[in-house]
Amino acid sequence: MTSIGIVGSQGRMGVALAAAAAEAGHGHCGVDKDGDVGALAKEANVLVDFSSPAALEQTLDACVAQGRPIVIGTTGLEERHHYLIDDAAADIAVLQTGNTSLGVTLLAHLVREAAARLDPAFDIEIVEMHHRMKVDAPSGTALLLGQAAAEGRGIDLGDCSERGRDGVTGARGHGKIGFASLRGGTVAGDHDVIFAGPEEILTLSHRAENRMIFARGAVRAALWLLHQKPGRYTMPQVLGLGEA
Repeated sequence: MTSIGIVGSQGRMGVALAAAAAEAGHGHCGVDKDGDVGALAKEANVLVDFSSPAALEQTLDACVAQGRPIVIGTTGLEERHHYLIDDAAADIAVLQTGNTSLGVTLLAHLVREAAARLDPAFDIEIVEMHHRMKVDAPSGTALLLGQAAAEGRGIDLGDCSERGRDGVTGARGHGKIGFASLRGGTVAGDHDVIFAGPEEILTLSHRAENRMIFARGAVRAALWLLHQKPGRYTMPQVLGLGEA
């Protein structure tokens, strides 16, 4: 029986991960803030981290030291965190994603395909809504979907995104990908990718009804990662979509 180590075990996602591991017939162990992640890496076969960007470096060091693969679902990562992940991936298998939902993974695939096939006259807007306690915006999932759209169009998301429109902003930039973030209530996560073209609109959507969908996807990814060589992996690869 596989033991799944949960970093941030007392958080909302940590509790859901424990339930998902048990549901799948696997054991689990965990640490929370100020816990000994090194000891967790010794005990578990694979780690799953949904804690905080500040804890990531220590967790990666522990995984490398013990040769443990890790699934990283923490959002709000900065550029330096991705450098740390790249370094760790030279020694262990690492899967980092803005969303572990299997449905969102397939949605990103469809967004990439739509962006590649629709005329550039179709403007792309991404609208996301989450619970009032979420601290980062746009959500990691919205950025994941934006990246998929940018890849489909063959453009760089960093150069082509528009966020936080307010006041007299002027006309929408041609070829831009827009983001809007809503916060309120207990929403687990709603995402709409809107392709607004001349006289027609295509909307691709995903609604998360419970965070267990993210936990189940993370457990599936963790079990898949156990059989992979060192390197950096993505959720589409878990579903056999072949996208890096």
